[in-house]
Amino acid sequence: MKLKYSLPVAMLALVGYSYPSFAQTTDSLEALRKAGHVKVAIASIPPYLTVSPSGEAAGPSIELQKLVLKGIGLPTLSPVLTGWDSMIPGLLAHQFDYLGAGWNITEEGCKVALFSTPYYATRTALFVPLGNPKHLKSLADVAQRADIKIAMLPGTDSYSKYTKSQGVKSEQITIIPDFQAGAATVTGGRADAFVVGQFSIPNPREKGLEVIPDEHSPVFGSGAVFRKEDKAFRDAFNEQLIGFIKDGTFTRLYGQYYNGDTMAKLLSRYAKASDLEPSCE
Repeated sequence: MKLKYSLPVAMLALVGYSYPSFAQTTDSLEALRKAGHVKVAIASIPPYLTVSPSGEAAGPSIELQKLVLKGIGLPTLSPVLTGWDSMIPGLLAHQFDYLGAGWNITEEGCKVALFSTPYYATRTALFVPLGNPKHLKSLADVAQRADIKIAMLPGTDSYSKYTKSQGVKSEQITIIPDFQAGAATVTGGRADAFVVGQFSIPNPREKGLEVIPDEHSPVFGSGAVFRKEDKAFRDAFNEQLIGFIKDGTFTRLYGQYYNGDTMAKLLSRYAKASDLEPSCE
């Protein structure tokens, strides 16, 4: 899983968007039980969340959310494959019951919705060739060595903002289109590191890469997203989710892709979204 959009596209989509005003209610859980299904907006984020041609959703993220819903006493999720820019408008228009693709927990996002306890957390990391031949430990190292070249995804996400804040020059950065290209750029010798979230590439050593987390990087997190009036649903979701992070279930589900204990320990610091972003409810 990678860290998802921080809502700029969705926020733009809401400009001029009209949707009904719903009073906050504590009856959202009972309404979901009566409906007999929980409609969840998802995206394809292999290997953590995959969608088959027939619309079947699978992967550890889906399994975790199914366990959470079962623990609350709700029906299992009905996944709806949805474009990123349609998710927030669709949620607010009651087309979905929550967003399960994993969104960045940000100040701008918390203005329009509620976020769950983070179930994905990461620091910025450098994916380097095995053995770390350039002995890189942080983005600050990169900034101090003009000969070092890094690969990054396009856009202005949290990782690129942090990279620039550390003084890395634009001429040191090669923009690549996707994760596969980022890995190939490093193993092919065209860049010294691919900079992205530390858990973004599953089983990196199998791809000829070693992950070096930047220990000075802030922690970025993402979680499920709910409507403001569905606080009771969000709180019940949090209670179950925290339990699965603490009891080893999370580690078991994600452990085949990376060291699940590492992320579980990182997640254990955060009981709610506001622990990462103070403006969140």
